[in-house]
Amino acid sequence: MFKIQTLNKIEAEGLKNFPLDKYEIASELANPDAIIVRSQKMHDMELASSLKAIARAGAGVNNIPIEKCTEKGIVVFNTPGANAHAVKELVIAALLLSSRDIAGSIEWAKTLIGKGDEVPALVEAGKKNFGGNEIRGKTLAVIGLGAIGVIVANAAQALGMNVLGYDPYISVQHAWKLSRNVKQAEGIEVLLSNADYVTLHMPYMAETKNFINADKLRMMKKGARLLNFSRGELVDNAALKEAIESGKIAKYITDFPTEEVLQMKNVIAIPHLGASTIESEINCAVMAVDQVRNYLENGNIVNSVNFPTAEMERNGGPRIIIANKNVPKMVSQISSLLAGEGINIANMLNKNRADIAFNIIDIDGDEPSADLKDKLLSIEGVFMVRILPAQ
Repeated sequence: MFKIQTLNKIEAEGLKNFPLDKYEIASELANPDAIIVRSQKMHDMELASSLKAIARAGAGVNNIPIEKCTEKGIVVFNTPGANAHAVKELVIAALLLSSRDIAGSIEWAKTLIGKGDEVPALVEAGKKNFGGNEIRGKTLAVIGLGAIGVIVANAAQALGMNVLGYDPYISVQHAWKLSRNVKQAEGIEVLLSNADYVTLHMPYMAETKNFINADKLRMMKKGARLLNFSRGELVDNAALKEAIESGKIAKYITDFPTEEVLQMKNVIAIPHLGASTIESEINCAVMAVDQVRNYLENGNIVNSVNFPTAEMERNGGPRIIIANKNVPKMVSQISSLLAGEGINIANMLNKNRADIAFNIIDIDGDEPSADLKDKLLSIEGVFMVRILPAQ
């Protein structure tokens, strides 16, 4: 019986994918095998020695102590793409909000309360103050062509926009999904100088902090619109404020309000609604649960942020899972130890990611001896071993 602890409210539609004859699920559990979390901060939590996996029902993992988890052999998952369509729809709404003064006109209309029969005439007289532009025929620059960036680019192209994409690290998987009508920009300066709208869909890390800075803002067209539905820290707020005041940036639409941003003019700050749909929360929960199940039951890793992707079909027999430092001669030491125990390897997969190597080993015959785990852990560099029973 596996124990699953939930932090925050996790959608029941996802949790029902845990079969009740194999899993115990509760918000308060001693010695859990896995944790499913949304936004609760875990940096100060004591991580039980029984903990094997943490799944974030969402993309960002800033609330999880990744380094500490890695040291303890805990695999951390996220759910990239599960909320992609929710974010895409909000980005499309932001394109319209940035082009037509919809938000301002709605607030103005509220000031007409109490005017009675004069309202229709006042509306006709006042609407001229809220003119805007159509997005059809305009150029949109999409920076970052991952799960969200690709479908934003495709949707904008379908609405009649000219779309330029920029992502030096685009995966083959995402490239296949990109409309052939989306053009690839040769470089960031060419991209920004040709764009009427710029939307950010890139991860936040040390290298991308303040990605949109004074230099890149100078490359942009005068009167361009900037959309940020990835992370607030991707934009240098001081440089942004100056660009807005000079008219270089006509509108900034962001899903990440701060005191500083809220005080700027020509900003529409949305209170982090990107993934706030029922469908998105269900999709994230389902994906998180399925990934945890696949790891606990089969040792397979998909969408981990700290371990390599590793998947191998079960052969029906026992399976050994080993994580070790990514140094030479580890595979030979593991193989030699198993041979010395009289264990025949039926199939083996070895994957690495930076300093970590992960091994999935299917073996022939009966369950291995109870002390095999300790023997494998005695190999210098091995820091996690799991032995899964035959199916």
